[in-house]
Amino acid sequence: MDILLIAVMAANRIIGKNGIIPWHIPEELGFFKATTMGHPIIMGRKTFESLPDGPLPGRENIVITRNPDFAPPGAVVVPTLGHALEHCAGQSRVFIIGGAQVFREALPLATGIILSVLDQAVDGDTFFPAFDPHTFQETTQERFTGSLPFTVTTYRRVRPDLHPPPP
Repeated sequence: MDILLIAVMAANRIIGKNGIIPWHIPEELGFFKATTMGHPIIMGRKTFESLPDGPLPGRENIVITRNPDFAPPGAVVVPTLGHALEHCAGQSRVFIIGGAQVFREALPLATGIILSVLDQAVDGDTFFPAFDPHTFQETTQERFTGSLPFTVTTYRRVRPDLHPPPP
């Protein structure tokens, strides 16, 4: 199973501020939707709660939380990333969509990263984790010049056989 982190970050690695994404870029949202549509998406509770319209349609929404009483309609709730990945067994690919804690936990398991990077730095309090450029190799890059220019870079794990098995 392909385990792909997908995120948008500012030039200074910011992905959030006060629990929300501090920008709105229709072109990036369209790219995210087209890329993740039809595949399971795994996220933390805070990320799920930040979705303005609830679960993202056309994708199985899997939420990681330690709160056993959290049961939002339209989402599968699991206690750990390991449980989320077990739930997705048999899928060809799964997307990890955040937040920062889930990205950090999933990074050692990831087979790839799809990272949109804004041209500018922004103020924020939540960062996308740094990753070793020797572990992931850039495979594609696409430039978007719209309301707020950004570049989407896809990375693949250099040696997929070296990442640890899912917990």
